[in-house]
Amino acid sequence: MPQRGGDDRRGGFANAEPARGFPKLDVLVVDDGSRDATPDVARRHGAIVLSHPVNRGVGSAFHSGVTFAIDRRYDMMVNIDGDGQFDPEDIPKLLAPIIDGRADMATASRFKDPNLIPVMPPVKRFGNVMMSALISRLVGQRFFDVSCGFRCYSREALLRLNLHGAFTYTQESFIDLCSKKIRIVEVPVRVKYFQDRVSRVARNLWRYAGSSGSIIFRAYRDYFPLKFFVSIAFVFLVPGVLFALAFAGHFVLTGRFSDYLFAGFLGGFLVTLAFLFFVVGIVADMLDRIRGNQERILYLLKTNLNRVEDPYDPTVDRCAKASSAGSSI
Repeated sequence: MPQRGGDDRRGGFANAEPARGFPKLDVLVVDDGSRDATPDVARRHGAIVLSHPVNRGVGSAFHSGVTFAIDRRYDMMVNIDGDGQFDPEDIPKLLAPIIDGRADMATASRFKDPNLIPVMPPVKRFGNVMMSALISRLVGQRFFDVSCGFRCYSREALLRLNLHGAFTYTQESFIDLCSKKIRIVEVPVRVKYFQDRVSRVARNLWRYAGSSGSIIFRAYRDYFPLKFFVSIAFVFLVPGVLFALAFAGHFVLTGRFSDYLFAGFLGGFLVTLAFLFFVVGIVADMLDRIRGNQERILYLLKTNLNRVEDPYDPTVDRCAKASSAGSSI
């Protein structure tokens, strides 16, 4: 996590050497309920460690890192999976677009450059391709790798992020940030793919697909409610109109309703369902405006609270301030 320039108040932090002229880095390890010596080894090597008492999921671990970076007022945050698949030497490649002002989020891409595509099981490759195609379709931008766990975020992107999934964060962050017009770029990188590696997140592809699909479904419903419900309404409207036309056509040709009553009832039922989903879409779109206002308020609170007071400033007696204000902590 690159520090803010000129701020030396974070005593005891682990500062890595500047990489190729970029800012100094603080190393944070999020221990998500591990049962081995990971926290102790990380501390011995000078890293800051945040530990969850139990395993909460990759999404929750990412949330902890984001909260840490915002609270400590970092200019940027880089997150990298701890499985050795990505090369930390590529961090400057992700920092460059943020520092140059070309993007607010830079994500490593395993598949954008055909020459860097790793050898991996066909099922996993197909799953990545389909997931990227789905997210690209939903957000209206072309992305090649939406499941990568190696990314860099500007402070603006961190303040705008508002994720809810505990299982994972990778796909949801694309939907969240794209809905807020945050600039995202993909940076091709070479990865090490271990043949015997078993992913803790995607070791069961059906579970991974179900959990990720649930997160994507809810995120798209929340951020694009009108499109979501109107699409469902259209699914019911088309067959409903066809059945209604068949019913009306039969009456025009024969002058009788008999034999086609089922088409009339079914057509009316489907058209009614379509209308109801359309109305739900209108109401959800109104609620989406409220959600948008709440996120803007949250963004301003995060921004202004960090400007007014550093929560980790040892010179501020927060208990005394709370007591003098007649409140308690």
